[in-house]
Amino acid sequence: MRMGTGKVRKKRKIKVKRTYLSLGKVLLLFTLVIYMSSCTKDLVFNQFKPVENNQWHKDSIVNFVFNSMDTIQKNNIFITLRNNKDYEFSNLFLIVGIEFPNNYQIVDTLEYEMTTPEGRYLGTGISDIKENKLEYKTSVTFSLKGDYNISIQQAMRKTRDIEGLSYLDGITDVGVQIEKVK
Repeated sequence: MRMGTGKVRKKRKIKVKRTYLSLGKVLLLFTLVIYMSSCTKDLVFNQFKPVENNQWHKDSIVNFVFNSMDTIQKNNIFITLRNNKDYEFSNLFLIVGIEFPNNYQIVDTLEYEMTTPEGRYLGTGISDIKENKLEYKTSVTFSLKGDYNISIQQAMRKTRDIEGLSYLDGITDVGVQIEKVK
């Protein structure tokens, strides 16, 4: 007679649950993938640069360089900004320039609304940070091949202040987005 250790081995059956994707789920997944890829294929350029300590100095110019290879396609250019609750104004003044590959320059002074009349921030986002996509130029053709430079500078001042603000609080990121016109 054999003495055991008292341990009894039991055989376990492991059930493998198999799930099958229905044809409807496959089609939904395929549609989502196509939709997501179509949103990004019209995007020519998209870049953000952070603002140090969320305080944009009046002499700090944010530059974006992109290379244009397509001299026929029409594009829309957007200034994209992220602001937090420290942004205290209802509007925003910017000086935006484009330098072409042949050194030709265009400079614009722009004003954008940043809040509703009730004081609520415009833009998207569910946290304290709101992202604003501000239209800059529409149906632009980059007719020269080469590097283009877009420069953005804040030009905010308080009422009756000629000098302007040394630091603009509450801007966390500055960006440029270029999309093909559909």
